[in-house]
Amino acid sequence: MSEQGIEYFICKTLMRETQKNALDFTAYLRANALLFERCLNGFWEDKLYWVVKYKNETVCQIFVNGYEEGHWVVWSDDSGTNPFSDSPLDEQTKEVAWKNVGHCGSGGCCRAMGTHKVIFGKGFDNVCLAILRFDNPDADAVECMKKIAEIRKTDILRNIQNT
Repeated sequence: MSEQGIEYFICKTLMRETQKNALDFTAYLRANALLFERCLNGFWEDKLYWVVKYKNETVCQIFVNGYEEGHWVVWSDDSGTNPFSDSPLDEQTKEVAWKNVGHCGSGGCCRAMGTHKVIFGKGFDNVCLAILRFDNPDADAVECMKKIAEIRKTDILRNIQNT
């Protein structure tokens, strides 16, 4: 498959608002010094799947046109530090995040049974390794995802400083 960037595939496979939302999110990530690493091995070899990283640590994963044609999915990363346990997010953003909690059995990268997680001050059971999963996110969800990426980036910097 071509060595094109994620934006090429977004423009090639997604339409209208879906395309606009995906391009908005990827532009935000690039503007914040996050790098896109295309997965070209194993199950992901012929898929449009990227791991987004900062300082060589995963921030999120993006799957374009995968589970359903014309859709995209973004998963947050479970860094083991639970950066999403609490944060000074506004209530509307928390509500969007809570609607997108990744539960085991709902897709994503479940290789283990879900665990209990506190996400922005609210407890959830059976949470997947991909703590938050945004399926075909709309503009409100993209704004939430940007804040999630900021939180994870800050968490990565904090972890680097503490080592």
